[in-house]
Amino acid sequence: MNAGCNQLKPALFILILNSYFFASYQLTELQICKLCSGTVLNGSAVGEFCSSSAGRIDGRCCLRNDTSDPEHIIGLDLSNCSLTRVENLQEASAVLMIDLSLNSIVNVSDSAFQGFIELNYVILPADILCPGGNTSWEKVEVKEGNRFCTGQKNICNQTGQLSYNCPANSLCGRYGPGFFECSCVANYHGYKCLREGEFPVLQVFGPLGASMVVISALLWVTQRRKAKSL
Repeated sequence: MNAGCNQLKPALFILILNSYFFASYQLTELQICKLCSGTVLNGSAVGEFCSSSAGRIDGRCCLRNDTSDPEHIIGLDLSNCSLTRVENLQEASAVLMIDLSLNSIVNVSDSAFQGFIELNYVILPADILCPGGNTSWEKVEVKEGNRFCTGQKNICNQTGQLSYNCPANSLCGRYGPGFFECSCVANYHGYKCLREGEFPVLQVFGPLGASMVVISALLWVTQRRKAKSL
């Protein structure tokens, strides 16, 4: 009977641990949608966008109506949320539209919109520049006390060839308003894409895997000896 109880305790502990992490993940995943009270209103900019995109509203978010990715945020309405700073919006990095109007914003982090490659429409207080600067957008308007940033520009060149912003053997790719990232072209890798040839997977991960096996074997032998001595 004692043996059965001893086996049950680790299983129960693992179950509780998994439930905790799952609940934490769910909370974190949609936390930005509950950043402030209220919900997306039908007559608001995000509300109209959500309706025209056949999305579904969850708190301050408009989610894509897709069963394969039910937590994909396409619209984010943080208007009138008493925000003074805009720092971490990475949970909504795939968003298409963000409304930050009616907030007393004094600072927008330089990296707040890094990785927001799909962002195409932003509403801000009139005294706040568009993410990445006004030059990062096709159209910038100031009206009715708000700044409207429309059409995110691609900071890379339009030819798709090697960009002057990136080192040789690499291509420039947009990475949000005013941001870009460099990716090595085929058959190049390493620091500044200077190494030619395929990445040496076996040479890099082979010794690492072998060392892990050896360490695991040593630990198993050590623990087994201790168990026998007891």
